[in-house]
Amino acid sequence: MEIGNLAVDVSDGIGYFPGVVSDVSRVGIGMSDLPKRLNEDVKKMTVVVSVQGEHFKMNVKPRWSTKDGTRKSVGVEIMSAPYGWTEFVMNFEPVFHGDVWGEVRL
Repeated sequence: MEIGNLAVDVSDGIGYFPGVVSDVSRVGIGMSDLPKRLNEDVKKMTVVVSVQGEHFKMNVKPRWSTKDGTRKSVGVEIMSAPYGWTEFVMNFEPVFHGDVWGEVRL
């Protein structure tokens, strides 16, 4: 799900780099506006997502990256999420009003 106005700090094990969260799910995060010098080829990273005074620190595994000039975007899989992350993400999920079985057609 696309989301806006969330700051993220990413560590590749060497340094911390600021960026922006572009989308979230219960199991992954898309980040953009990261410095080119962030090493996305590491086996794991640490991210801290900050929103409204709350901070979610997570161990993640890089899955994809794209470069655009001096900036890059990176998608990561969440390896361990803190208490409250799933609930936070669920606040942005669309609400389904209906019978899921009524939508199945054979």
